[in-house]
Amino acid sequence: MLEMRGRARWITGSAAVLVVASVAVAFWLEGGGSDAPQVRARQYTSSEACLLTDDRGIAGRQAALVWAGMEDASLATHGKVSYLQVAGPATVPNAIPYANSLLQRHCDMVLGVGTAQAGAVAQVAQKASRARFVVVGSGGGPARRNVTAVSLSADTRKEVAHVVEAALRR
Repeated sequence: MLEMRGRARWITGSAAVLVVASVAVAFWLEGGGSDAPQVRARQYTSSEACLLTDDRGIAGRQAALVWAGMEDASLATHGKVSYLQVAGPATVPNAIPYANSLLQRHCDMVLGVGTAQAGAVAQVAQKASRARFVVVGSGGGPARRNVTAVSLSADTRKEVAHVVEAALRR
């Protein structure tokens, strides 16, 4: 009987030590108190604008301007922005599957920069009337209600930011 009490005390004591150690470790991992620096993670909305580029991605001069405008809009709205590079030949038929994949990713707005990418975006826009599209530069084809054309100029970044911001605020 005496042996059982000793075991019970040993088990109780061990459990108490484990609880105290767990609390101490948790306190240490949390940063030790209220003086710990606040985490600065950006909170995004569910809206997303997606850019279709050539095989150089956003390193190309035209794509860099469009991407900068998209980032400006993201800062203003907290909407997400992303881009997808088209691999292979710079043709509209080759770029169409990439444009379609942006719709499958549920992009609220799809932008195309460059002749092949803008042409692919314009063609995809004919069948996807609920989404919004932007063609930058040439290759946009005939005007459509869900397609906005942005010309390449000194104001491209500002124009893209304005159009994307409006779409991300919806």
